[in-house]
Amino acid sequence: MSDAYLSWLLTQRGISRREFMARATALGVSSAMASTLLSNSALAQTPKKGGTLVIGVDGASSTDSLDPGTYSSSYMQVVGHQFGNCLVEIDAKGQAIPELAESWEAKPGATEWVFRLRKGVTFHNGKDLTAKDVVYSLNQHRGEGSKSGAAGVMKPITEIKETGPNEITVTLNSGNADLPYVMGDFHLLIIPEGTPFDAGLGTGPFIRESFEPGSRTVMKRNPNYWKSGHGHVDVVETLGINDMTARTSALQSGSIHIMNRVDPKLVETLKKSPKIQIFEIAGGGHYTFPMRCDTPPFDNNDLRLALKYAINREDLVKRILRGHGTVGNDHPVPAYDRFFASGIPQRTYDPEKAAFHYKKSGHSGDVELTVAENAFVGAVDAAQIFQQHAAKAGIPLKVQRVSSDGYWTDVWMKAPFCASYWNGRSTADLMLSVAYQSDAPWNESFWKRPDFDKLLTAARAELDDAKRKQMYHDLQQMIVDDSGEIIPMFNNFIDAGHASVRGFTPSPAFEMGGLRMAEQVWLES
Repeated sequence: MSDAYLSWLLTQRGISRREFMARATALGVSSAMASTLLSNSALAQTPKKGGTLVIGVDGASSTDSLDPGTYSSSYMQVVGHQFGNCLVEIDAKGQAIPELAESWEAKPGATEWVFRLRKGVTFHNGKDLTAKDVVYSLNQHRGEGSKSGAAGVMKPITEIKETGPNEITVTLNSGNADLPYVMGDFHLLIIPEGTPFDAGLGTGPFIRESFEPGSRTVMKRNPNYWKSGHGHVDVVETLGINDMTARTSALQSGSIHIMNRVDPKLVETLKKSPKIQIFEIAGGGHYTFPMRCDTPPFDNNDLRLALKYAINREDLVKRILRGHGTVGNDHPVPAYDRFFASGIPQRTYDPEKAAFHYKKSGHSGDVELTVAENAFVGAVDAAQIFQQHAAKAGIPLKVQRVSSDGYWTDVWMKAPFCASYWNGRSTADLMLSVAYQSDAPWNESFWKRPDFDKLLTAARAELDDAKRKQMYHDLQQMIVDDSGEIIPMFNNFIDAGHASVRGFTPSPAFEMGGLRMAEQVWLES
C-alpha cells in the first residue's frame, strides 16, 4: 500500500515538499530515500495543455438535467463542476476556501453573513459576474415548493440581498457557524441572472458543447477561466457508464482515462497493471438501506430495530468493501468529523435481539428490499448477504432486483425499503440537514421528529464547541435509536485512472477529487 500511495503522491502537483516528506516518513520511508524520490518526481512537472479527457461515471439517467438543483448522483455532480463554480470550494482537506467569493465574515451571532465576490470573473457568454447573479442563483433553491436538493440546507435563510456591486448579505432565522460550507454545496452553482437553470451556463473551467441525458456530455476548455493553473485539457467527454464491469473494461482498454467507484474486489488486480493507477482516500461516503418511516410496515420502530440488528456489518466490510472502508453505526457522521459521536456503542450483529424486535413488531411475511446494481458498488451482493444474515434471525428478507436505469428517479425515495448511497457532506450539520431534518427534500427515510429538528437548529447556532459537540452526539443517538436508516459501512473513495493522468487530488469530501477532477488533471503522452 505504501509503494502505491507514494507513487500516486509523487504525481500530485499541489502538495508541498514538507507535506510529501511528512507523509513519506510516516509510512516508514527514510528521509534520504524520500528526498531522492522527491528530486526525481513528477512534482516538478509542468501541467501540459491539450488533449481530450474521457471520464466514465455511474449514476447517469435518461431523466438527467443540467439544472444544478436536480443533481442527485455522481454523473451530474461531476458534470456540474465542469461548467460551474460555487461561492465556496471544499478543498482536499475538507476545508471551506474561497471560490467565487473571495472572502466572507459573520456578524455577531452568525445570523448575518457578508460574502464579497471575486472581481474579473466572467460567465461563458461574456457577462461579468455580479451580486445580482449570485442572489438569483441562490434564491432558486429557497422558498415554498423548491424541489432543489439544497432546499433543506437553504431553508434557514430568510433573505439574500445585494449590498454592493460585488457583495451579498445572507440573513438566517438562527445562527449558523457553518454557513460557508453550505455555500460549497454542489447544487449551488452560480449562473447569470435570468438564465434558465438547465442551460448549463456558468463560470467554470469548461463550456458546454453537447448534453445527451444519461449518455454523454461534451465540454470544451474555457479560454477565459479565472482560476490560474486549472483546466488543462481542451475537451472533456463524460460518459454515463452505470455498469461497473463496463466502466472497468473501458479503463483497461484505454477507452476512458478515469472512472469512479472501482469495485474493491478489483483493486489489487488493477494495481498490477502498469497502465492503471488507483486513487483512494477515506471519506464520508456511506452505503445505506433506508426504510420509509411513513409507510407500513416500516412505521414500526421494532421492525426497524430488528433489521438493524439483523445485519452483520463486519461481514459486509470484509466481503463487499474488501477492507476498503469501515463499519458504520447507523448514523451518517464519519469518524474523522470533529462532531463524530465516538461515545455511542457500536451496534453489532445480534440475531437474538433481531428476532426479539421482529416478534415484538407483530409483522409477518416477507420484508421486501428493492435494489439495483448502481445504488452503490456491490449493492446487489450486499443485499443478498444481508438476506443471509436476516435469515438467521428468522426474518424473511426478499431481495427485489430492478434495473439501474431510472433507479434514482423511480425507486429511491419511492420504494418502502431500498438501497442508497451518500457521498457524505463536509460537516455533520450539512449531512443531518440534507437527509434527516423532517422537511428536507432528501430525507430518504421520511423520518420526522420535531425534537430532532429543534436540537439541530440549536446546534447549528451554538458557537461553544463543547456544547455543540454534545448536541451533535445527541442528534446522532436519536438517529441510531429511532430513524429509518441502516448504515452498515463507510466506503473509501476509490477512483482509477490511466497512467497518463496527472494532477488528480483525492478529497475526503467527495469522490472524483471532490467532483472537480476535470479541472485538476492533465494528460501526459
